[in-house]
Amino acid sequence: MYYSNGNYEAFAKPKKPKNVENKSAYIVGSGLAGLASAIFLIRDGQMPGENIHIFEELSLAGGSMDGIYNESRGYIIRGGREMEGHFETLWDLFRSIPTLENPEISVLDEFYWLNKEDPSYSKTRVIEKCGKQLETDGELTLSRKAIDEMLKLVLTSESQLDDVKINEVFSDEFFESNFWLYWSTMFAFEPWASAMEMRRYLLRFVQHVGTLKDMSALKFTKFNQYESLVKPMIHYLEGHNVHFQYDTVVDNIIVNRSDSQKIATEIQLTESGQTKVLPLTIDDLVIVTNGSITESTTYGDTEHPAPQEHEVGQSWQLWENIAKQDKSFGRPWKFYRNVPVANWVNSTTLTFSDDQVVPFLESITGKDPHSGSLVTSGPITIRDSNWLLGISISRQPHFEQQKDNELIVWLYGLFSDLPGNYIPKKITDCTGREICEEFLYHIGVPKNKISEIAATVKAVPTNMPYITSYFMPRAAGDRPKVVPDGSANLAFVGNFAETERDTVFTTEYSVRTAMEAVYQLLDVDRGIPEVFDSSFDMRMILNAIYYLNDKKGLRDLPLTKVEKFGLEAFLKKIKGTYIEEILVDQHLL
Repeated sequence: MYYSNGNYEAFAKPKKPKNVENKSAYIVGSGLAGLASAIFLIRDGQMPGENIHIFEELSLAGGSMDGIYNESRGYIIRGGREMEGHFETLWDLFRSIPTLENPEISVLDEFYWLNKEDPSYSKTRVIEKCGKQLETDGELTLSRKAIDEMLKLVLTSESQLDDVKINEVFSDEFFESNFWLYWSTMFAFEPWASAMEMRRYLLRFVQHVGTLKDMSALKFTKFNQYESLVKPMIHYLEGHNVHFQYDTVVDNIIVNRSDSQKIATEIQLTESGQTKVLPLTIDDLVIVTNGSITESTTYGDTEHPAPQEHEVGQSWQLWENIAKQDKSFGRPWKFYRNVPVANWVNSTTLTFSDDQVVPFLESITGKDPHSGSLVTSGPITIRDSNWLLGISISRQPHFEQQKDNELIVWLYGLFSDLPGNYIPKKITDCTGREICEEFLYHIGVPKNKISEIAATVKAVPTNMPYITSYFMPRAAGDRPKVVPDGSANLAFVGNFAETERDTVFTTEYSVRTAMEAVYQLLDVDRGIPEVFDSSFDMRMILNAIYYLNDKKGLRDLPLTKVEKFGLEAFLKKIKGTYIEEILVDQHLL
């Protein structure tokens, strides 16, 4: 396996791998990573679809890429993934998947056209004081000390950040900045999260520093991601005769570790309550999604909180059972045990059936929620919310079957250990209606109208105990390599598998690990698009410097006398050169 860039390899079709028609694949988990693995096996590995088997413990595919209508509760979305133009493997995948409406059009085509016609742009990123825009919204408000701390983290080798937390490398000045408010609420970082992952994010998305306020770099699907992305993938795979087996729990995968090789020899599973053993040979590939952020999700409704009691869940237990066999299979307990209390676990879907709330939303967003265009273009954060409540409203309708009068709002609270400002309870203890009332209070609905409006809303709170587990402080080796050293037929995919430079909690990471797994196990001779090289592009780094300092040129920076003297000497030296041209282009001169 090797990485590539440019379109030479991107457009090439690899040769058919040797003996692939005599191989089989068993994929554990039908989330985005598992489905992508099956597609790459067919498209690039040229494996017959009937040789591919997908085991799923639930009764439907999709994993965390969900969106569903429940007849008793209503519409439910547990979350949404933000996407951008440089998700290289994601778009490589979806260029090959036809839409359900028109087989002549790919999912990428539909996505591309839609986001050209209706680009993301948010007028308001942060509100406070019951619906008022933050006075400094649009400014990053970073002190020089905070910028220096960011620079120090970026320049620190990842090998020196084992188990280090974000709040161990940044001071209070950083956490008081708008940058942190934008950054943490957009990506769901908590102060206790992994500094290693924070560093990766800073390097990976340096090109988006200037768009943190308006979120113009983001792109979104037509409907919820289950309907827009997952269903076309399932249709593609079923059309190639891939076998889906639902309501099936994989309990363990036995790995023989003799002769310096690791060979999966047996899958132990439970099907309809009956335990079975599936023997394997070296020609049987096993691709496992290890761990899950949405495992053990519980659901409440308008009148009931989502239950907080839960079992560990099969995806974690499977990883534990595999990891006991060899240290190269990772340390699952680092991610799902001892998740801090002050974290995000709750998200709530609100369905409004009248327009009483619309004027308040229009006042904040500047958009008509029923226009069919993106409304919030990502999250709007309520700065003075004890829960650090976030609001996201996608294009309406967000579900194909959604009625014209219905408006769907998705909420999440990053702090689960504090009482609300209007409802004096922790978000985890609240019913759907109470969460709705807290939301209405913060967007400026008069108190005497809050209960009246909330009484007409269907609200579904969800409790996701592991939703922030991607960001748990980690060390090298805690996540297994996509293909562990010496593995002949076993691979791990998803956000708990390790691939270099890319960032978790993204659709790109899931698809990248899937592509890497298939290409390594089948020895596919085609380059995998490397992670976008923004951190190696001088223009993007200089552009980030301009925005990190709230649009100040080099001469406007808070420099010491010695630094100013050195800057002038440098500028004199580069006058009339290409370097000066770049600095001018990036607004630093």
